Amino acid sequence: MPPQRRRIGYVFQDTRLFPHLSVRQNLAFGQWFGAGRDRKALERVAELLDLGPLLRRGTGDLSGGERSRVALGRAFLSKPRLLLLDEPLAALDAARKAEVLGYLARLEAEAAVPMLYVTHSVAEVARIARTLVVLRDGQVQRVGPTAKVLADPDAVPVLGVREAGAVLTATVVGHAPTDGLSEVSVGEARLLLPILPEAPGTRVRLRINAHDITLTPSPPERTSALNTVPVTVVSVRPGEGPGAAVALGLGEERLLARVPGRAIEALDLRPGVRCHAILNATAIARADG
Repeated sequence: MPPQRRRIGYVFQDTRLFPHLSVRQNLAFGQWFGAGRDRKALERVAELLDLGPLLRRGTGDLSGGERSRVALGRAFLSKPRLLLLDEPLAALDAARKAEVLGYLARLEAEAAVPMLYVTHSVAEVARIARTLVVLRDGQVQRVGPTAKVLADPDAVPVLGVREAGAVLTATVVGHAPTDGLSEVSVGEARLLLPILPEAPGTRVRLRINAHDITLTPSPPERTSALNTVPVTVVSVRPGEGPGAAVALGLGEERLLARVPGRAIEALDLRPGVRCHAILNATAIARADG
């Protein structure tokens, strides 16, 4: 099938915008293959990605984040049946990645177009992916819902100790601006974390790294950590080194803790054992990179 009839939108790592065309003309090029001359479609995408003020500008005058948003809009306006994104944020710094990921999540929520997102960044995966396929040396190592794969102790050797962790779905309860904190609920548990921009009632995804969790048999009487939650040990996987990965149940959600191997015996950590997980507020971050 000729490429123009495949109905696959493609966002490249280096964006590959047409340098001799304006932002509007780059968007219109994608639209020519999909939405035709529907001006409302172009304006809608420009609004969705905050491209309105940029439409008359040349692509050479754009920042990396702005170029990425234009590339997203151009691909989306081709009305694809599938959107393929090949490490689209690899060239951006952390701040620009967080910015573009927010727009990408908004586009995914409203577009209802399947996206195949290729990346080496677990933070990006945690922010937007619903299903995760982990590849190593061209072979599928793990596949399943993102939260389940990231919190699986058996996936730690594949993901890496520093990248292993959990993704939680939480609801914003309220804010305490004077403290710079927001309160969220995860099932029956309440957590405090650095203040979020979302209004109360909004559902957010949180990422908690395995190495940022400390386990204790009972809640500590005095600690600087703001979050202590009751959990149940689901499984324990000894590592190749001195550590072990412990899967924990927090209601319907799953946490993953990385603890020293000798702590397994000292705390009698085995499936079914109840204990408490201590999480510092600064160790809990929105899953947006």
